Amino acid sequence: MTKVITIDPGKSKCGLVLAEISEKKVYKAIIVKSELLENHVRNLITAENISKIIIGNGTTNKEIREKLYFFKKEIITFEEKNTTYRAKARYFELFPINGLKFLMPREVFILNKNLDAISALIILEDYCKMKFTLNQSVDFKTWLK
Repeated sequence: MTKVITIDPGKSKCGLVLAEISEKKVYKAIIVKSELLENHVRNLITAENISKIIIGNGTTNKEIREKLYFFKKEIITFEEKNTTYRAKARYFELFPINGLKFLMPREVFILNKNLDAISALIILEDYCKMKFTLNQSVDFKTWLK
């Protein structure tokens, strides 16, 4: 089992995905305040056998890499251009609109959503060149405070 963490770095918050590559499955997708990211990753690598961390090359990439100095395995920087824009479309693939909601403009459903975790998923999918499915318990709107 090859588990990886993917991070969409940001100044105030980061998207984080924990996935199993061989199963093509996402087990955790959260948005975490940037100052809490280091502790959260520490807890994950203690609980899970993480083979690598993939970090988007955008905002605060260098600072995030420095915070994860304790991770002794591979840390990869990967292109994240347009992931936030693409996350809006991916959101509707993951959470399709059903019933009468289909008649409303799609933007209404993501107006106040934080798409950082979906951006982290897109970074992972681009890196692996394949789509991932969600474990049933995954909620992309989860915030760690």
